[in-house]
Amino acid sequence: MKTLYETWIDDENKAFEGWNFSYLEDRWKNDEISWNYRNIVENYIDNNKKLLDMGTGGGEFLLSLNHPYDNTTVTEAWEPNIQLCKERLSPLRINVVPIIDDSNIPLPDNSFDIIINRHEAYDLSEVFRLLKPNGVFITQQVGAKDCLSLAKSINSNYTSMYKDFTLDNELKLFVENGFNVTYSNEEFPLLSFYDVGAIVYFAKIIQWTFPDFSVDKNIVQLKELQKTLEENGVISTKQHRFIIVANKKG
Repeated sequence: MKTLYETWIDDENKAFEGWNFSYLEDRWKNDEISWNYRNIVENYIDNNKKLLDMGTGGGEFLLSLNHPYDNTTVTEAWEPNIQLCKERLSPLRINVVPIIDDSNIPLPDNSFDIIINRHEAYDLSEVFRLLKPNGVFITQQVGAKDCLSLAKSINSNYTSMYKDFTLDNELKLFVENGFNVTYSNEEFPLLSFYDVGAIVYFAKIIQWTFPDFSVDKNIVQLKELQKTLEENGVISTKQHRFIIVANKKG
């Protein structure tokens, strides 16, 4: 039988593809938020509209929308996902645009009726440029307080790289950049883990919240988390989510 350390190393080395956390099925639980990103997006799209999915990952969510491929463009910045998109999306005639800089997306002005963005960085002035007049931007984001207690249990000195990234602050920027906000919301749903290896896998991927994480570097903290798990049966932390739907003023 493998030791805990060996199972944690296995979880750390498990490959991650696209933006798919199915490996953690039955090992964690995400509490639901009151809005449904999919439903909101589906309320705005129709077959004739030009759609951009920013930071599409491997295109998993995008493909589930069944939007006409000829009217669909995606951006992606992470090299493994760029290659995945070229293999999975390009043959469907979906326009795959690799990017390096959020403020310099190589696409023409006024190109899209709808831009969607789930948990991807954005530059509002660039979003504004790419949207047609009255075009819609829908973004669900991970806020500055995401998984704060868990991050601090692994790194007591942790502070968010994006400490000002909250709904209130973003709403001000949307107005300043020429958008009319039609819907917004912010919540702190609970995220629960049922084994420490699941935390290892998660922390390895979410590098901006768990910088320089590794099993060997953080073995002491992981052992403390294991004690907490054995006492409580679960390790929980609050997430931070917000959503904004806005129109480019025509």
